[in-house]
Amino acid sequence: MDFDVLKRVLAALEARGVRYAVFGAVALNLHGLARSTEDLDLFVEPEASNIERLRMALHDAIDDPDIDGITAEDLLGDYPAIQYVPPGGGFHLDILTRLGDAFRFEDLETERVGYGDLIVTAVTPRMLYRMKRDTVRPKDRADAAALRQHFDIDE
Repeated sequence: MDFDVLKRVLAALEARGVRYAVFGAVALNLHGLARSTEDLDLFVEPEASNIERLRMALHDAIDDPDIDGITAEDLLGDYPAIQYVPPGGGFHLDILTRLGDAFRFEDLETERVGYGDLIVTAVTPRMLYRMKRDTVRPKDRADAAALRQHFDIDE
């Protein structure tokens, strides 16, 4: 994980007023549960103007003309997820507006959490638990168990 790029991306999202929520392993870390990862998972509000702000924020943080390939059509279509790999490949971003039929941006429970000198938006521990508990990946199930124990989450 390239933490400098991660911080630049999060700061740019905040500066541009992008409506987003961090989930996945970075959210685990934001909530105090350490787990390594190579990606930043982002839900973004599915509106064309928000996706334009996302693109501008990414341009602010990363010098890459390929960012222009991130389109509202992609994120508002039938398969509303893209993977963006910045130059250098230190990590990648998984950007989505919906996770199958299970989770939509407007259904997410979020909170503002600290990341160094930034305050960012992440899904709550309870929401992250719900997102991870029923997946087939063993690491997601382990994350769900850690969340349940650490935050005393009842089902």
